[in-house]
Amino acid sequence: MNNRFAVIATPLLLAVALSSSLALANGGGDSAPAKPSCPKGQVLDTKSQKCLKQTSSLLPDADRTDYAYQLAKDGRYEEALALLDTLRDPNTAKALNYRGYATRKLGRTDEGIGYYLQSVKLDPQYAQVREYLGEAYVIKGRLDLAQEQLQRIKSICGDTCEEYQDLAEAINDSSKT
Repeated sequence: MNNRFAVIATPLLLAVALSSSLALANGGGDSAPAKPSCPKGQVLDTKSQKCLKQTSSLLPDADRTDYAYQLAKDGRYEEALALLDTLRDPNTAKALNYRGYATRKLGRTDEGIGYYLQSVKLDPQYAQVREYLGEAYVIKGRLDLAQEQLQRIKSICGDTCEEYQDLAEAINDSSKT
């Protein structure tokens, strides 16, 4: 009986451990990117797990885009924008969202809103871009438009997802002042 259990349980435990490791290695999603780990002008190639020049033809756009987001979340907005400028296809929902994020954080809120709106056109179900668009509307004092984005997020992922919670908090905080 114990041998049968071991034969079944061992591969199952291995699969669970591997999937958990992969989730951690991938940063668990858009919400908490890892700190940039490469020197300036280089990007982590997820396939080789090595830092390559950001202009390397070996780097896929997905790696460049995700690394640009890591840079932006680390406050390195100009570097993030420069990296996004190297994309072969800069007109993806994710790349436009991250470009909007970096420009908004640089104080260019209207420009950021423009990128967010382009991203929304490409993927209306992308909750994170709707959160960031709502936060930009809060900055502009347009709580009506921020509330509209909050309701769209609710229809995408409910009122317990991180994007909904973060935008609701931003709206709530702005109405206290």
